[in-house]
Amino acid sequence: MESLTQLLGSRVSATPEATALIADGVRLSYAELDRAVDLAAGRLAAAGVRPGDLTGVMVERDARTIVWLLAILRQGAAYVPLDPDYPSERTRFIAEDARLSCVVGARATAERLGLSGHRLIDPATPAADPVSTVGRVAAPAPSADSPAYVIYTSGSTGRPKGCVITHGNVLALLEGALPLFAFTADDRWAILHSLCFDFSVWELWGALATGATAVVVPRHTAMLSTDLIDFLREQRITVLNQVPSVFRYTAQAHAESGGPELPLRYVIFGGESVDLDVVRDFVAEAGPRGPRMVNMYGITENTVHSTFKVLDAETLRSGSVASPIGRPLPHVGAHVLTPERTPVAEGAAGELWLSGASVSVGYLHRNDLTKERFAELPVGPAATPVRCYRTGDLVRRLPGGELAYLDRDDDQVKIRGFRIELREIETVLGSHPGVFSAAVCVLDTALGPALAACLVAVDPSSDPDALSRSVKELLAASFPAYMVPRTYRTVERLPLTPSGKLDRAAVAALFSQRKSGRRAGSTRGTTADG
Repeated sequence: MESLTQLLGSRVSATPEATALIADGVRLSYAELDRAVDLAAGRLAAAGVRPGDLTGVMVERDARTIVWLLAILRQGAAYVPLDPDYPSERTRFIAEDARLSCVVGARATAERLGLSGHRLIDPATPAADPVSTVGRVAAPAPSADSPAYVIYTSGSTGRPKGCVITHGNVLALLEGALPLFAFTADDRWAILHSLCFDFSVWELWGALATGATAVVVPRHTAMLSTDLIDFLREQRITVLNQVPSVFRYTAQAHAESGGPELPLRYVIFGGESVDLDVVRDFVAEAGPRGPRMVNMYGITENTVHSTFKVLDAETLRSGSVASPIGRPLPHVGAHVLTPERTPVAEGAAGELWLSGASVSVGYLHRNDLTKERFAELPVGPAATPVRCYRTGDLVRRLPGGELAYLDRDDDQVKIRGFRIELREIETVLGSHPGVFSAAVCVLDTALGPALAACLVAVDPSSDPDALSRSVKELLAASFPAYMVPRTYRTVERLPLTPSGKLDRAAVAALFSQRKSGRRAGSTRGTTADG
């Protein structure tokens, strides 16, 4: 296979009448999906979209969005997901930075987000001239090196960065990971995550590559765990992918509903550290016929997933490793290195570098950052140069060769699977006229990890609650909801390490005090929870 379009074509030929996609009452067979994709690709061609173009897709939870995403790939272009719920400023930045050829989505939504200046294809509006596939010259088939999508992630400079993933990157993931499971064409995969989160790539193509059915979870169902439990049963979902902090709610809802038997065969985790206690309780509740639980560490720059670990009874019982991520996928090279780029001793912590066919080509229009994060590493006795991605994640190689995730070695964190650069939030906080300096940290709460912000006011006599509200309004206008801190606290000065650097551990400790408490020389205000 050279491309994802060829992969889909092979499934259409093999099982044309099998159900490929279910979304909001719409059911499409593989043959029907193929015809819909071809018509949409014709409209793209008529609108001037050419191979290699970057095309924006307004993300909605419906069959139409999936059809147009696949059509963009068939046309040889690459899709850039745009979430209508993101602030317009961020969406406009992504559209301008990606230099989009056009945008697919509702006209009213595009106008609301300030994208009126871009060429627009509104799927709900019939084409001016009926599009026919008869006599139309098909676009040249994309190759393994052709970009498939660009997903924007948080950036430390205060602006998001686009990561370019090719058809070959995704094919390598599928070829390496799918054989580790016993997936069949009878499976039904929940499409739970936004297309702006690359977990969706695994969900969609895991289903299509195996001839299974992709079932799009409605928005309100995805947000309410009790409804999700009902959805899993009613739609006979057999494969569920979730980030651990969200699965916490799913497990709780399952227990509160009496632990009903679910059709699940697999629950696959990714995006953040797994919570073994939650998994252990869910497995006990589900009983012997419960699903197989799998943890897959991954990162966008290495195309979704990089490792594989079955959370079996022994792993859950021992709990000796806080976050076991297992072994690298067959196509992935995992290198645990010291800051000097030499292999660490067994059992010692080091930074994880990844190599192999899923490593991204780099960041869009950011050659400087690409050179910084992607580098050649001499590997093996012959010191052969191998292109790698520096993850910034600290891991430990366990006896037997498996890996355990430890922490980050920088200021990057993950909330509900989304990667966040704390410095990006701090940059915007610092732009507020009432903020002298600011620091953001992550708190462990009963509901999972949550962002919190410490503020040093320009005017020490200002009302801390008013400042917190004003700051939150600024952040809400700048970032998606998952990047807006939930809790705020004003302080006289930010805590520093002896070397004069920001002490994030001490920042987090400030929030463990009572709201009325005072830490000598540091706090002067109250917290404001949002």
